[in-house]
Amino acid sequence: MEQPRTRPLGHARGAAADSQSWRQLYFWAGISAVAFVALLIVAVVLDAIAPPPIHGGAETLEFIAGHKAAYVAEQLLWTVPNILPVLVFVTLFVALAPLNKSLALMATVIGALPWALFLAVPVTSRGSMILVNLSDSYANAIGTAGADARLRYAAAAEALIAENNTPAAVGVLSALGILLMSLTMLKGVLPRAVAWLGVAAGAVGVVAEVLRFAVPEVYLVYGILMWAWFTAVGIALIRLSRRTPRADGAAA
Repeated sequence: MEQPRTRPLGHARGAAADSQSWRQLYFWAGISAVAFVALLIVAVVLDAIAPPPIHGGAETLEFIAGHKAAYVAEQLLWTVPNILPVLVFVTLFVALAPLNKSLALMATVIGALPWALFLAVPVTSRGSMILVNLSDSYANAIGTAGADARLRYAAAAEALIAENNTPAAVGVLSALGILLMSLTMLKGVLPRAVAWLGVAAGAVGVVAEVLRFAVPEVYLVYGILMWAWFTAVGIALIRLSRRTPRADGAAA
């Protein structure tokens, strides 16, 4: 009778090392997901304390001059944390690829790419760091020649504000990525409740991004669902990291 084959010790150690690597990835991606939502909440609080104008170039530049520190902080909070969802989507691919590699990969590309592109877009939907520079130039323009310069700076600000108020394709893609990733989650690994929350967030998000300024109430619902999904995913990934074996083979 043929004896069962045993795996080489080196192979076992390699598998354990891989488990340890994924364990760390799950943990830090989970922390990133929760931190992403927390930082955006801070941005919303700053926006509520001193909401910037959504129309009027001159009014916006004058507002920034009077609230520069808060405005800069808010813009940074709307942009810099966008790198965190990229890590979250890549980690979800690692966790879910064994269930459906094709769907997990499509969800990762479609879901992660928009968040990375947000870092390169000059507007945040609530303003732009470019407006800070325009505000300084606007404030420093004096005299007769300065009046003409102020008109030019105000016109440039109007262009950026118009871009802020224009729906972007990357927003639709980010919502679609959440939907596709959540459909993959339904097959296992992470809690089904998190998956269904993501399905709802992604489906509402696609509609909300298209109708962002026509029906802003839908976008508000999407924002709440999206933040809830990222928070739930973050908690689930942290728990997954604790279930993943350590390098020595012991459970966390």
